[in-house]
Amino acid sequence: MTTRKLQMEIERVLKKVAEGVDTFNEIFEKIQANINQPQREKFEQDLKKEIKKLQRHRDQIKAWISSNDIKDKRQLLENRKIIETQMERFKACEREMKTKAYSKEGLGLQTRVDPREKQKDELGNWITSTLENLNTQIDQLEAEQETLLAKKRKTDRLEIISGWIENHRFHIHKLEVVLRMLQNDMVP
Repeated sequence: MTTRKLQMEIERVLKKVAEGVDTFNEIFEKIQANINQPQREKFEQDLKKEIKKLQRHRDQIKAWISSNDIKDKRQLLENRKIIETQMERFKACEREMKTKAYSKEGLGLQTRVDPREKQKDELGNWITSTLENLNTQIDQLEAEQETLLAKKRKTDRLEIISGWIENHRFHIHKLEVVLRMLQNDMVP
């Protein structure tokens, strides 16, 4: 093959590699985001097709790398490395998909959590800790209020503390409503 034809063939294959890697990444992201098992299996089949195409391109690139006709092999080496990285990702994904749900490995893996569920849990935890914090503050304020009453002094501080306690109870009530709505999936 002439040098010009060889260069055109290399450019064509490298373009296909770039397209194949983009497609692979799109499908891989769909697998990671999807919990539905039948869809995951379909995406895994699509991923397998893409990785096989990339492997064929890698074999061609390897042949060109070992050839003496090509002087600058840097771009070929980079693309081969990219393909091999995708192959490793596929291997890990395939291993995860083939892990049986009730096997030792499957039970040892943390359950796959939907991003929305995770966000909902984090928000619920934050609300709960905030409620605990507000209740602790109310207890402290009530204790301070009792000590001031025990001294039988009517100061501005008593009124301020009463206002804070009332304010805290208002916020506790609103946070409890939001927490119940969150738990009942009524929060958009």
